[in-house]
Amino acid sequence: MRRWLRRPAALIASGVVAAFVAVALAAPHLAPYDPIATDFRAVRKAPSGAHVLGTDEVGRDVLSRVIWGARASLLAGVIPVALALTVSIPLGLLSGYAGGWIDGLIMRLTDAMLAIPFLIVAIALAAFLGPSLTNAMLAIGIAALPTFLRLARGTVLALKTEEYVEAARALGCSHVRIAGRHIFPNMVAPLLIQSSLTVAAAVIAEASLSFLGLGQQPPAPSWGSMLNAAQRYLSQAPWIALYPGLVIFSLVMALNVLGDALRDALDPRYG
Repeated sequence: MRRWLRRPAALIASGVVAAFVAVALAAPHLAPYDPIATDFRAVRKAPSGAHVLGTDEVGRDVLSRVIWGARASLLAGVIPVALALTVSIPLGLLSGYAGGWIDGLIMRLTDAMLAIPFLIVAIALAAFLGPSLTNAMLAIGIAALPTFLRLARGTVLALKTEEYVEAARALGCSHVRIAGRHIFPNMVAPLLIQSSLTVAAAVIAEASLSFLGLGQQPPAPSWGSMLNAAQRYLSQAPWIALYPGLVIFSLVMALNVLGDALRDALDPRYG
């Protein structure tokens, strides 16, 4: 905590992420209008007192859609990472601790998935599963799995040769107890750091899938789908694209800074 408090960037990033979470949770109370309600008398209106961030191509309030879009982006960032962690931790423990043909099989499958870029895997899976936010989150979670699995396995390989693990083995502790009591708790820090960085990548992936029509489906608000609709009106109504782009940039930047700060705070090699 002392390391954390000495880093102003970490505190600012934490505040930004907390603000996005608060906005997503309080969206029904913060949004001034219904995010899917159209008003053809206010099509592509510039920011004003009635519509602080303007309106889009069918008269929907941009501020309300940005606020509600935070829910889709945060869900698509957190749930896929939780899914990837749930699968990768036991598989990484098994692969790194057991070794042998089990390790070889799991790692060859992981290498095959890592050979394809993360976003390409997510797009292919989302296209196969069908366009929806749920399928997009599942696709992002599967695409993120190899990164966590390789990290978990590498951490186990490093930890299982430590002296305290050798001492526990010499005292007759079972393999399950060694893995669960001595190795797993020391895996948490690197996985937590990677989770923060992967949430940022998942937010970008969800926006990309929604931009391509494979994520949150209109008229439900999503930052990516808002950018997709705004590309046809960049010269007439640039505010339709400006604000969704700014919030994506702000959230992703804050999450990346948060990941770096977590690494510095949790790694004893950083003073």
